[in-house]
Amino acid sequence: MTVWTQQPDLDRLNGWNENTLMQRLGIRFTEVGEDFLRGTMPVDARTHQPYGILHGGASVALAETLGSSAAMHCIDTDAFVTVGLDINANHVRAVRSGTVTGTARALHIGRSTQVWEIRIEDENGHLVCVARLTMAVVPRRAIGS
Repeated sequence: MTVWTQQPDLDRLNGWNENTLMQRLGIRFTEVGEDFLRGTMPVDARTHQPYGILHGGASVALAETLGSSAAMHCIDTDAFVTVGLDINANHVRAVRSGTVTGTARALHIGRSTQVWEIRIEDENGHLVCVARLTMAVVPRRAIGS
């Protein structure tokens, strides 16, 4: 069973990346399933930290991009918006090059909050980072949009 109120469109999502942090980091949305949103990010000079490995902040940017984009597709966007409340991440494996892939899946989709788990893996399927993102669902009028 699908979690989506409105089906995510990869071309539309990737179009939103233009002139943003996501574009600069090379983040791309790549796949939508019944209960997940997936995307990739290169591990290169744009996403390295000084030791030449994937920067934890870049992993968190990928995780928040996937989780927050997924979250907004689970609400009535005419009446509500989703905004981030909290994100935490555990970095469990270093990556020096290649591409990492993140997959966001909902742990909880409620009327006022959503909780998403984002697993980031390297090209060999090894877990690199696991993040949990909590989103608030608020009336659109509350933020002036």
